[in-house]
Amino acid sequence: MKGLLQRVANARVDVAGETVGAIGQGLLVLVAVEPHDTPAQADKLLHKLLNYRVFSDPEGRMNRSLSDVAGGLLLVSQFTLAADTRSGLRPGFSTAAPPPLARELFDYLLGQAQQQHPGTASGRFGADMQVHLVNDGPVTFMLEV
Repeated sequence: MKGLLQRVANARVDVAGETVGAIGQGLLVLVAVEPHDTPAQADKLLHKLLNYRVFSDPEGRMNRSLSDVAGGLLLVSQFTLAADTRSGLRPGFSTAAPPPLARELFDYLLGQAQQQHPGTASGRFGADMQVHLVNDGPVTFMLEV
């Protein structure tokens, strides 16, 4: 399971002109599910997302987590992150989980996040989404579990 974490000043996801998820300061995370992923990996990714120290402390060092700053968490399914790009000029998607498994694990991750972190929002699985964000820093990390 992969998560492309971006520290944001704000972010939102629109589907067909309607905002389906939005946050203020926090993390926008694009999530990719791979065929071998399990709920245990989703739990591990969520633990990292909530506790990864990417927000500044009073001295300006990245020592505070999403939980510490009570920021928003916006999760967006993004199967293209699982693409195989090692050769050629066109990505291959055999490394992405089939849609039923990806939906199941993304929904599991989202449900756990909503239980553990107030202020969790999401895009819409499988939809054509427009993601709007103001990347703060910019600060971006690829997390893999």
